Amino acid sequence: MNQNHLGNEILKSVSRSFYLTIRVLPRELREPIGLAYLLARTSDTIADSTTAPAEVRLKNLAAFREMIEQGLDSVKLRMLRAEIVPADTSERYLIDCADECLTWLHSVFSVDRADIVDVLRTITRGQELDLVRLNSCAGTVANTQELEEYTYLVAGCVGEFWTRICFRHVANYASLDIEAMEGLGRNFGKGLQLVNILRDLPADLKSGRCYLPNDELAAAHIHPKELLTKPFGAHEIVEKWIARAEELLADGKRYIDAIRSWRLRYACILPWALGVRTLLYLRKHPPLETSVRIKVPRHEVRAIMVRSLFDAVKR
Repeated sequence: MNQNHLGNEILKSVSRSFYLTIRVLPRELREPIGLAYLLARTSDTIADSTTAPAEVRLKNLAAFREMIEQGLDSVKLRMLRAEIVPADTSERYLIDCADECLTWLHSVFSVDRADIVDVLRTITRGQELDLVRLNSCAGTVANTQELEEYTYLVAGCVGEFWTRICFRHVANYASLDIEAMEGLGRNFGKGLQLVNILRDLPADLKSGRCYLPNDELAAAHIHPKELLTKPFGAHEIVEKWIARAEELLADGKRYIDAIRSWRLRYACILPWALGVRTLLYLRKHPPLETSVRIKVPRHEVRAIMVRSLFDAVKR
């Protein structure tokens, strides 16, 4: 399988929307960003494969990180394929292609490779912490600091990575300097992750995982196991974190406004606009107080895609 096949077939298989985003990027960014995404999706698949016990996922997550850092290892790869067997077909395909993604990694431009390794090291650390914390007896993050840390480790660091790659490969990438853009990018990524956490609160609670800080729930005299049956007691806590997500996405908008390339603005406007729209739905239909999973309807997604393209080009 050649790199072009990896960049097209696997991306289309695991994420049609991100595949479209990659296609609009300048050519020099497609390889490092596309490859980093595939590796992150692979580690996420390992961490979330509920067909395997948490300790097995932790072991394979560590082995996958070691292969990212040190190169392909046939023993670790066989273990990964034998022990991590996702129910989803596209995720199984991703595990099957892990060796080709790892081989690709060690053929890319050395400075880009170092950044990819660094961001995957951070992401997998966050995934490990998540598995340890949320599979404990408590099943929840302890406090605000832990939730902020988690959103940085699995997503805020991606905003920093994106920024470094773009400054390296795109002349006059932004009107702000790299330090300012890294800070805004960090918050942008954290905001998008927090939107996902809030939207998925009911599903996570059903699987025994709670991302609302335990100290805030305790102060409101609520046990995580009561959230699905007595959701109104946590209304103010959910509202607080919706407001925090809005604050972080406001930095995302500042990030987008500073980008000079319309292609890169479009790549960033689309997830930002979907995140903002999702938060509007979450305010109208608090996730713990509605029986359906909050999701932006497909016709609105199409409209957002068109509007985002117009907004990116018109400047």
